[in-house]
This record gives sequence, structure tokens and C-alpha cells, in this order.
Amino acid sequence: MLGFLAELSLTGIGASLGAAIAAIGAGIGIGKIGAAAMEAIARQPEAAGDIRSSMIVIAALVEGVALFAVIVCVLALFV
Repeated sequence: MLGFLAELSLTGIGASLGAAIAAIGAGIGIGKIGAAAMEAIARQPEAAGDIRSSMIVIAALVEGVALFAVIVCVLALFV
């Protein structure tokens, strides 16, 4: 019985740590995307629309990967 509880505890810690790393990585990635887009718009203001739309698509892809990682971590708790 005690071994099962220890295994469950380690699974919870691992899943929580994985979800935290995924969230932190997504935050850093989106921050870098935003900073690069603002710098590109400052250098070339006439291309602001194209840069902004590309930034939104890339940010959505990063968020999708982070959401997938968090879902995998949550599934690790229950499966």
C-alpha cells in the first residue's frame, strides 16, 4: 500500500513539474515572439500588418504545443 502511495506522489510531482515547464516555456517563447515582432515593426512600419498576422499565427502554434504538453501531464495523473 505504501509503495502505491509513493508512486502516486512521484507521478503527481512529475506531472506538475512537466506542466510548469511547459507553461514557462510557452511564456518565454511568446515573449520572444512579441519582442521580435515589435522590433521588426519598428524597423519597417509599412509591413506591420504582415508581421502582426505572422506573429499571431506563431503565438497560436506555441500555445497549442504548450496546451498539448499540459494535457499530456494531466493525463499522466489519471492513466
